[in-house]
Amino acid sequence: MKHVEYQPSGVCSRVISFDLTDDLKITNLVFTGGCSGNLKAISKLLEGADAKHAAEILANNTCGPRQTSCADQLSKAILSSLKD
Repeated sequence: MKHVEYQPSGVCSRVISFDLTDDLKITNLVFTGGCSGNLKAISKLLEGADAKHAAEILANNTCGPRQTSCADQLSKAILSSLKD
């Protein structure tokens, strides 16, 4: 199992942390900061999800006038952790 701590950029969330199981499933996803209800829902929806598939779905999602979002930043965190 691999633990990931990611510092997002351009969003309200300050830290995104999660674990990747050996078969590349997302577990224990937690956002620190940001829109609490929405981010808790994302965490519940992605528990046990395939990491690559989740990253593909969340990529390029925006928040208001921003060019990114917490979901998009999670996508970046996942893809970065899969390369390591």
